[in-house]
Amino acid sequence: MFISFEGIDFSGKSTQVKLLENYLKDQNKKVKLIREPGGTEISEKIRKILLDKENNHMVMETEIFLFSASRAQLVREVIRPSLEKGYYVISDRFHDSSTAYQGYGRGLPVDSIVKINNLAIGNTVPDITFFIDIPNEVAIARKAQRSMSDLDRIEVSDENFFERVRNGYLKIAESEKRFRVIDGTKSIEEINEMIINEINILEGVNK
Repeated sequence: MFISFEGIDFSGKSTQVKLLENYLKDQNKKVKLIREPGGTEISEKIRKILLDKENNHMVMETEIFLFSASRAQLVREVIRPSLEKGYYVISDRFHDSSTAYQGYGRGLPVDSIVKINNLAIGNTVPDITFFIDIPNEVAIARKAQRSMSDLDRIEVSDENFFERVRNGYLKIAESEKRFRVIDGTKSIEEINEMIINEINILEGVNK
């Protein structure tokens, strides 16, 4: 099964990714955990370029192509081979991030983003995508607890940008049946339980 997690920055998705990994391993499942951008030697080098605040002059067209280049490498080098070997692949972000961030957030044409995504991933689409949704004011409060020196190039973006990104995710969720919108303001334990329930339901359907 291919599982992806999405959300605006500071939504808590990475915590849920790790909890799901632990749960599946406890069930004696083979699990491959990956992050975006990154996950391969080439992709990690691209990640450093993308998230480095010294590259704040990067234009949005460069940004989308770098994200997609990293993703294309990850799909062919890690995701597809892992799925073929029977692994549960859990991705901390995937192609929906580009639609939300570079499309709705940056303002690039969404139809162009979709075409670029399709080229990068082919038919490798998650079986289920969890969108951990939090209001923008919650993200702002969580961001304020972090040191500015710890924030990457994307995280330092303003609140209007993240509001556009969040609205973009909600639009994607309306059109994609694989999306599950999870209230990110609930407790960590409650969110984890909802995610596990959804995975069990999907496994039951696939059987």
